[in-house]
Amino acid sequence: MADLAAYAGLFMVAFAAATIFPMQSEAGLVGLILSGEYSTVLLVAVASAGNVLGSVLNWLLGRGIERFRGKRWFPIRADALDRAQGWYRRYGKWSLLASWVPIIGDPITVVAGVLKEPFATFLLLVTIAKTARYAVLATATAGVVG
Repeated sequence: MADLAAYAGLFMVAFAAATIFPMQSEAGLVGLILSGEYSTVLLVAVASAGNVLGSVLNWLLGRGIERFRGKRWFPIRADALDRAQGWYRRYGKWSLLASWVPIIGDPITVVAGVLKEPFATFLLLVTIAKTARYAVLATATAGVVG
């Protein structure tokens, strides 16, 4: 039961970390790897799944956000949204490979939704980026431990 709680907790932290919530999924992953009690491969898979699904939520929010742009309560300034869209148009879908980068990664996934990046392309590129980040981190952690 403790194993399930650890994996579920990592999933939730990784999911939240991909949204606007300030979370550190990397710290959770490293801590669980260092404990030596869990499968590193499974930890990477669970963290990746949670983080990718959090990005899918961002993409879905982006798909519907434009219709609220003129509202007074809209949380994003029009010029900031225009700048983000211009940046995404310039670098295109390949910018999703930077979706793992702190601060800029989450907005990239929202803008991909705003600009209607096809879901299959979005999912493939974000999954590659986020899984590679966790795999590199796990490999580096295992190198320190082993």
